[in-house]
Amino acid sequence: MLSIIIPTKNEGCNISACINAVVWAQEKGSAEVIVVDNHSTDNTVAIARSLGVRVVPFGNERSSQRNRGGMVEARGEYLFFIDADMQVRAETLKEILVLVNGESPPDALYVREEMSGSGLLTRIRNFERSFYDATCIDGLRVVRKSLFLELNGFDESLCGPEDWDFDRRLLQKTNKVAITKGTLLHNEGDISLMRLIQKKRYYAGNMHVYRKKWGNDLIVRKQLGVTYRFFWVFMENGRWKRSLSHPFMLLSVWIYKFVVCLFLVGTLIKPEQSQQAG
Repeated sequence: MLSIIIPTKNEGCNISACINAVVWAQEKGSAEVIVVDNHSTDNTVAIARSLGVRVVPFGNERSSQRNRGGMVEARGEYLFFIDADMQVRAETLKEILVLVNGESPPDALYVREEMSGSGLLTRIRNFERSFYDATCIDGLRVVRKSLFLELNGFDESLCGPEDWDFDRRLLQKTNKVAITKGTLLHNEGDISLMRLIQKKRYYAGNMHVYRKKWGNDLIVRKQLGVTYRFFWVFMENGRWKRSLSHPFMLLSVWIYKFVVCLFLVGTLIKPEQSQQAG
């Protein structure tokens, strides 16, 4: 069985679409859906229960700890972590079920992701995101529960980069990792550039804790450095062919990333400077 874990906090506008996309698998007995709710004050819990899924209250702001709460309740052999603003395509969920129930199932899976919405910014972000699949910038979404327990799950001291941290520890234990052909939709709507920057600044503010844990090794330099994220991720493993065949989109990604980077530099540097000053 596959346990689909959805952490929520006032997700009344998203949770119905998220659950409806996957609840059919629960009805067939091949999966279970668990909503781990952090004291929502809207109708999130009522909607989730009306759709026939389990709701587990878990009062902590950190998604890493709420995901652990869902894991404790999970009965499946595999855990599938998704956000409330995501919708898993039916064919993608079927593919995941086939993979984890196969003769030689992987220990973990990356699931390809695309942004829903219209407009140039969405097109730019989807083009950019497609180059991250199964790289150190990506994050595993499906993992064997026994392995998750063996690794003590997500590091609860991290908020934002806990998936990168978990992936690193998992990949030190196993190389039985695969990636889906199908995608899930990340429904951020027609998000503005400023809202996107605010979101990235929130997560970037915790990166100094992750960097302190892992040091400044090659993977950290790739994840947080300019050279890999601006250039090499678009060129390695033959990706340069696709990059150069879409010069306008590549240039648009670079401009977009440059603007975002200008706003994030202070967020990434200041915590380290304050620690050194102390």
